[in-house]
Amino acid sequence: MDTSSPAKTFTFAFVLLDKFSMFSVSALVEPLRIANYCKGMALYDWQFLSADGQGVSSSTGMVVPTRAVAMNVSEWDAIIVCGGWNAERYDNVVLLDWLQHMGRLGIMLGAIETGTYVLASKGLLNGYSATIHWHCHNAFKERFPGIDLKDALYVFDRKRMTCAGGTAGMDMMLQEIKRRNGRKLALEVADQLLYSKVRKAEMPQKEVQSRQQSSAPPSLQRGIDIMQKNIEKPLTIPQIAGLLGFSQRKLERLFNKHFGCSAVAFYRTVRLQEARVMLTHTDMSVLDICIACGFASSSYFSKSYTSQFGVHPRDHRTSWPDSEATPMWPGISTFTAAARNTSGNEEPE
Repeated sequence: MDTSSPAKTFTFAFVLLDKFSMFSVSALVEPLRIANYCKGMALYDWQFLSADGQGVSSSTGMVVPTRAVAMNVSEWDAIIVCGGWNAERYDNVVLLDWLQHMGRLGIMLGAIETGTYVLASKGLLNGYSATIHWHCHNAFKERFPGIDLKDALYVFDRKRMTCAGGTAGMDMMLQEIKRRNGRKLALEVADQLLYSKVRKAEMPQKEVQSRQQSSAPPSLQRGIDIMQKNIEKPLTIPQIAGLLGFSQRKLERLFNKHFGCSAVAFYRTVRLQEARVMLTHTDMSVLDICIACGFASSSYFSKSYTSQFGVHPRDHRTSWPDSEATPMWPGISTFTAAARNTSGNEEPE
């Protein structure tokens, strides 16, 4: 145990939004707790806050007691908004005004996952670099084009700290521990967490090798990466095959072998997933989203979206399950099997 030079206790306030990710919050708090344990003193302290001081339910259903925010209380060194379900539409004036006030006092403000939306909505990220969970990235840029959004695990920028969520919270807090208390303690905390590879902030959130399709050959992974980077102006399958350096027939064989659907069907699913994010996280019109996701025909887009998700795109926002105790967001792997039935349907010109 390292018991050298005492340091001032650094205090975090974690603002919990409804249905916050328990895992992401734990990833923030546990490194702080272990740093105290390893050092043998209170290097860090933390409190859980909310707008009304009531218990806040996590995404797992666990309720965490909180303390209410108050304009005349500013005892924290840093405040982190822990994003929850539908945080992109968060509109509690009490909490939003309080965050703005804390920012004016010079307190460090931060966010994890969709909490970045909350800071951005009050202009608290204007002129700063920031990050957000990868699935919100394009939608966030559409809504807040003036913010320097990074594809990073976490971002420190002067009096702001933002994090993509999940295990990236540990990376961010280990960096925080290193900055204030030295590399030796940060590595000791990482060892206690059995976290053998501490990642740098600028590492991309989604590495091709670590995606769900990691069992597919590297050439197919590159093809999927090309699709995900060409949403608004989709490439043709022959063009993608050409970029990969082999025939369209070989590319189709690979998609059928590893995903049970054609390349066209997989690409369409990728674009529909992006449309779903935009419908959820922006106020763009359905027509604008149709165009932004590379669909030449609005009727084809509506038909494809309804077939994929069981709801018409114009009804998506009104039917969004804000009241569900445990919300669900099926991933692309869930839909590729369903795509087999429509794998031969090309989009009309």
